Amino acid sequence: MPTHTRVHARGSSQAGRAVALVADVMAFVIALWILLYMLDANQGNGLVDFIHDAAGWLAGWSYDLFTFSREWVQVVVGHGIAAVTYLLIGHAVAGWLYRR
Repeated sequence: MPTHTRVHARGSSQAGRAVALVADVMAFVIALWILLYMLDANQGNGLVDFIHDAAGWLAGWSYDLFTFSREWVQVVVGHGIAAVTYLLIGHAVAGWLYRR
């Protein structure tokens, strides 16, 4: 394998890992908020408030996609859609970068 091809492959692999890591972190933040919500974490706590704000920002596009009468279902589905979407798209892009 020529040197320039090996360098390009290594760069694509590193980019793929970076994309997958970002997608994983985004999904983790959202999943952590769902868990904290389900455990009725103290929303006056600074860390809980930060996670809530970050998850709310990340899931802002999906939160009101569907409406449910029970708030906990709204939180799980509204945020869950965003978490799964970030994982699927992030890992699809990462896989594409790995193959380049």
